Amino acid sequence: MQVTKPKAFFVTGTDTEVGKSRVAASLLAAARQAGLSTAALKPVASGCVEIDGQLRNEDALLLSQYCSLPLSYDQINPVALRLAIAPHLAAANDGRRLQLDRLVGFARGMLMQRADVTIMEGAGGWRVPLNSHEFLSGLPAALNMPVILVVGLKLGCINHALLTAEAVRRDGLPLAGWVANHLSADMPAAADNLATLRAALPAPCLGELPWAPADTPDDCGRQLDLAQLLTTDT
Repeated sequence: MQVTKPKAFFVTGTDTEVGKSRVAASLLAAARQAGLSTAALKPVASGCVEIDGQLRNEDALLLSQYCSLPLSYDQINPVALRLAIAPHLAAANDGRRLQLDRLVGFARGMLMQRADVTIMEGAGGWRVPLNSHEFLSGLPAALNMPVILVVGLKLGCINHALLTAEAVRRDGLPLAGWVANHLSADMPAAADNLATLRAALPAPCLGELPWAPADTPDDCGRQLDLAQLLTTDT
């Protein structure tokens, strides 16, 4: 597969713990399987642990495994916070204050790497606060970055998905696609929920990832329609 110009996407979710990192890494894996160069950014990560004296986040480490460009951890995750709570609260606990313009600077530096495919993963859902007046959604908005929505399949997911899609479009950004991620093996009426989402969401479904905790991003990447993403004008 070839791309005429580098593509970058922002991955958000209908909630926290819906599989954003799984999908982000799987998109990178799919790109690498297609022979494309890849880069990733997890601008803000809460719930980091100390490894060899440095804070590290498991989601950012996962993304790093699927970057073909030689990137340092700090390039992938410039803001690492200790507590696994909302980023603005985790930052306050660490004596820090998150600022949108700094995150935009980090992101622009990553985009200058000009990988064929760059995946930026958000934190939590779309409207996550950075401070008293800025939100993480301001980052893709400042970069005019198309959004990929991860829909965690569970009770309430239709409402969450439609509200998130409305917010993304209200912020002036294209919803490039969405991925259905099964969060359990036995969601009631899963097929009916999926059919409703396919009919109601204003973007193509890029794939449906089954409840298969042992599957790797390489496995999941083969189930995503990357070509549909890369052949559009978004």
